[in-house]
Amino acid sequence: MAEITASMVKELRERTDAPMMECKRALTESGGDLLKAEEILRVKLGSKASKAASRITAEGVVAIHRSSDDKLGAIVEINCETDFVGKNQEFLSLARDCAVLVAGHDPVDVAALSALPMGDGSVESTRTALVGKIGENMSIRRFARIEAKGRLASYVHGGAKIGVLVDYIGGDDQLGKDLAMHIAAAKPRALDPTGVAVELIESERRIAIEKAREGGKPEAMIDKIAEGSVQKFLNEVTLLGQVFVKDESHKQTIAQLLKAKEASVVSFTLFVVGEGIAKRANDFAAEVAAQAAAAAQK
Repeated sequence: MAEITASMVKELRERTDAPMMECKRALTESGGDLLKAEEILRVKLGSKASKAASRITAEGVVAIHRSSDDKLGAIVEINCETDFVGKNQEFLSLARDCAVLVAGHDPVDVAALSALPMGDGSVESTRTALVGKIGENMSIRRFARIEAKGRLASYVHGGAKIGVLVDYIGGDDQLGKDLAMHIAAAKPRALDPTGVAVELIESERRIAIEKAREGGKPEAMIDKIAEGSVQKFLNEVTLLGQVFVKDESHKQTIAQLLKAKEASVVSFTLFVVGEGIAKRANDFAAEVAAQAAAAAQK
């Protein structure tokens, strides 16, 4: 049997937000397979085991630049260690200037962006000088550059913690703003089902089948129940399938909204600051210590 290490338990906990002991049991049951363990927790704990997908675990900002004709845009995420620095005007200026450079120069990666001219030096020398001045590390994490097939709308939310660029055809400026705000709020993973990874869909299907069996559903109905669960999942994670957040009836989907406006979405880019970055290790250590202390008192 594979050894279940503390780091494995930590990683699974960060992925699922499940209790530490549940993570350890799931890893033991799965023979140390993290993906299988995550599925086991989803079956046992349902939505409680999927919170980590949207949890922000690092500081920083998202900056967006859009050309005056809404045909070219760039979005950049720059990270720092604390929220305090994330509000620093020089740090914010660095992020905005990087977005402008991405739009204008189309660098192939972060290294290429870092080498571009900025001020009296380069992006990298500017970043290094700011690190020395503020005394806190910061890094350019990622960026995207979009040449619109239609036109671009953008939205930045939550102290620049969430940023969206959406390329849409038809409609009006209000539709573009509504789409960008919806994406920031609902955080779709893809435009439509074709953009959702096959592994994710199959994982949802396996989970639905296992839940149905555990619930005592007739074997003849299980495939149909699973297919319904998969379709529900796809509606929840795809932009076109989601219910429009501003619709008070909670019935109109984005696909229906676009049809009514004779419009379509070509693509969107969503950045959430810190998304996917590992939680600070001391949080896990503190939890282990607290549980050990509680056990010792029993």
